[in-house]
Amino acid sequence: MVPNESLQYWGMVQLLLHFGWRWVGIITMDNEAGDNFLQVLEPMLSQMGFCSAFTARAINKIPNIRVNKFIEEVLNRMPVFMESTANVIVIYGEITSIIWLSDLLWVAERIIVPMMLPGYKIPAGKVWIITAQIDFTSNTYYKMLDIQPFRDGTFHGALSFAIHSSEHQGFTEFLHDLDPLQAKGDGFIKIFWEQVFSCSFQKLDSSTKNREPCSGEEELETLPAPSFEMDMTGHSYSIYNAVHALAHALHLMYSSGPRHRNIGYLGRLSMEPWQLHSRLLRISFNNSCGDEIRFNEHGELAGGFDITNLITFENDSYVRVKVGRLDPQTHGKSSGKELIINEDRIEWHEQLTQVPPLSICNEHCHPGSHRERKEGQKFCCYDCASCAEGMIADQEDMDFCIRCPEDQYPNQGRDQCIPKIPSFLSFQEPLGITLTALTLFFTAITALVLGIFIKKQDTPIVKANNRSLTYLLLISLLLCFLCSLLFIGEPNKLTCLFRQTAFGTIFSMAIASVLAKTTTVIVAFMATKPGNIFRKWVGTRLAHVIVLSCSLLQVSICALWLVTSPPFPDLDMFSVPEKITVICNEGSVVMFYSVLGYMGFLASVSFTVAFLARKLPDTFNEAKFITFSMLVFCSVWLSFVPTYLSTSGKAMVAVEIFSILASSAGLLGCIFSPKCYIIVLRPDLNKREQLGRRKL
Repeated sequence: MVPNESLQYWGMVQLLLHFGWRWVGIITMDNEAGDNFLQVLEPMLSQMGFCSAFTARAINKIPNIRVNKFIEEVLNRMPVFMESTANVIVIYGEITSIIWLSDLLWVAERIIVPMMLPGYKIPAGKVWIITAQIDFTSNTYYKMLDIQPFRDGTFHGALSFAIHSSEHQGFTEFLHDLDPLQAKGDGFIKIFWEQVFSCSFQKLDSSTKNREPCSGEEELETLPAPSFEMDMTGHSYSIYNAVHALAHALHLMYSSGPRHRNIGYLGRLSMEPWQLHSRLLRISFNNSCGDEIRFNEHGELAGGFDITNLITFENDSYVRVKVGRLDPQTHGKSSGKELIINEDRIEWHEQLTQVPPLSICNEHCHPGSHRERKEGQKFCCYDCASCAEGMIADQEDMDFCIRCPEDQYPNQGRDQCIPKIPSFLSFQEPLGITLTALTLFFTAITALVLGIFIKKQDTPIVKANNRSLTYLLLISLLLCFLCSLLFIGEPNKLTCLFRQTAFGTIFSMAIASVLAKTTTVIVAFMATKPGNIFRKWVGTRLAHVIVLSCSLLQVSICALWLVTSPPFPDLDMFSVPEKITVICNEGSVVMFYSVLGYMGFLASVSFTVAFLARKLPDTFNEAKFITFSMLVFCSVWLSFVPTYLSTSGKAMVAVEIFSILASSAGLLGCIFSPKCYIIVLRPDLNKREQLGRRKL
């Protein structure tokens, strides 16, 4: 007539799970039942992520234990209870378990600590979870010995599993009308009456001389809870249902029998026990309290348990308040909804600093950190370690951190992921505005120089060293400055295709023009010697061949690049943690560095030729300015490669733009600033007769 004990175990786990109590102590009886309890409960706790802080055994026979033996028991058990950080303790057994624990704590607090451990502070305030096997109603034996299991308020606020009971409207009235003097055929009532009221129905003799005679008018409601409870307890309710179940089974057996019509009364019906048992399995009825009573296939009551809260008083009495229900019939076992708790009705121990209290081996790992096992300790005990870079923990007590999606990044606390913002070198940001302004400034300067040279195209200094090459170089530099704008703004398919190839082609044309000008100087000087074979190359023919051949080779490399593995827009998720960098993927790194390598080769050749021609006569002295310009150009691009490789995102783009502007400005300034100085500020030197006497 009671639910299966395994349901109580499951309910206990659900209760711990409801309040988050993962660090619990366990006290059981030192017998076979206690061993079985541990064998069943501990694996369930471990499976659900709970740990037992300690396991203690309560002795079975309290009254017969000697004082010195009990003192020894207290000294052995005290460190387990007092030093444990578990705020929740499960007690399984009989009433002796409560008495043993109550006495142990009382002796420890009143005798052991003051006498043997002065200054030791006993941790106060625990939540006791008591199983239904412990009968709260103390029997006469404990009453005669004046043993009160709930003294000093130690177990105040305890949560207890109890066999389910419902309030019966006529039960209290039945108790009020109970008269032991009129009870016929009930030998139990008088014995009970004598025990609870310490009186006697028999004549006074030596064994009862200290008792007063029982009048039968004593009131049960005056008895304290440890002696008697006026409410229908789970045990009374089980007996009530058992009587009705038996009555229903007998009625079913009688009414379905083939001879029931010929039998005058049920008492003449003969039956075997197994016949009655089979009927009990099949019955199902609603009792007068409205509860459905039925049995499962194992012959067990398909019912649940009540969760009660124990409230104690200074006079060693107590009341039990229902605060919840464990009912597998409502939603089914293991549904997670079979346990219902009304936390507002629970009265906790007054010495608890937090309600509901925490019962964990150590503090929770807050979001942003994860649990890390402690060597040699149970898995409920752990250290908290911060999440690694790029990882987050968005909940408490996570076993491991998780990585954010590619388009998100961890916040500073590493407890949530934040969407990354697309990033590229735009025209609106300060760096983009600065580089755009520099580009337009140098473009305007180049256009101005080109305009000056066109306007003064008939002057000697413009005609010297091939005027068409000068125009071609200035136009190439103008385009070099403008191609920097292809690197600013959000990359798209068109800009990605042409910005590197246009930059490589135009720069190669500019360097080829510089090489052609230097070569022209050398050829012109060599041609002054009689019979020299270079005389036939004097003029524009050689310059055009050099410019065309050098430029076409770079165009061929760029065309091959576009055909085989062209650049394309791409997203860089990892270079900058907080942003998605919109980049142009170069497609083929080999082709990209081939373009740069070819430019470097042309610049090296041009620098070498110009260096060799720097000491030619003054008339052809443009070579030394070209030497300085190529020195600047090579220095810029030699610095570019390591800097470019060590940066990422928009910084990488800015480095390339700066290199383009710096190298182009170097060519423009070193080659054309001396000429512009003479043309604009010293026109008196821009004469044929001065050309041979002064250094340009």
